[in-house]
Amino acid sequence: MSTETKTSGKGTIPHYYGHRERLRKRFLTGGLMALRDYELLELLLTYAIPQRDVKPLAKQMLEHFGSFSQVLDASVSELVAAGGLGEYSATLINLVKACLQAYLKEEVIKRQKIPSLATLVDYCRASMGGLKDEQFRVIFLNSQNEIIAEEVLQEGTVNQTVVYPRKVLELALQHKAVGMILVHNHPSGNPTPSTADRELTHTLVKLSRSLNLTLHDHLIISRHNYFSLAENDML
Repeated sequence: MSTETKTSGKGTIPHYYGHRERLRKRFLTGGLMALRDYELLELLLTYAIPQRDVKPLAKQMLEHFGSFSQVLDASVSELVAAGGLGEYSATLINLVKACLQAYLKEEVIKRQKIPSLATLVDYCRASMGGLKDEQFRVIFLNSQNEIIAEEVLQEGTVNQTVVYPRKVLELALQHKAVGMILVHNHPSGNPTPSTADRELTHTLVKLSRSLNLTLHDHLIISRHNYFSLAENDML
């Protein structure tokens, strides 16, 4: 296929210029559902790479990482190492992920009260679901079940995170919280709680009661799923 489709007074115009405009118009008219994954990534890349046909690159990135979400989860260094992207373009992709996280976090806390479990899970999956190592967070609540703080307590290896109940309770007292929600991720993709997860939860439930604190839930997050110990009567 020729890489040029027409000529103007300023010279030849690459064929992909018209294609980019058609993609942009389809998105403006139909939104996300009007584009396939590679087309969505392709349209995004046009804003960082103006002088190149980026359709092959978009398809290459999806094939290399396996899915659109995994492209967004990749670090700048991983995106550059995959080939075809420079640091500037890779940063744009990371920026899109960061904007998504900021949007979902605001949806969770903008009214202070958590709108719904689904909204909280969406935020946690966006910010933690794609991590390669485990991370343990605690969301602290006041007497009206309004969010007053969120703390990352521990970041660990791919198979364990060490969380000290004393640190959780110290932070709860520091924030003057009366309630908590525990959240951590399982990089393996299986959100089923381990024996250690259940034991930690039960320990914190008992210790919290002695301080007039309520542990509302313990959420385990994976890339595509979650497990709520409260929903499964495991608190």
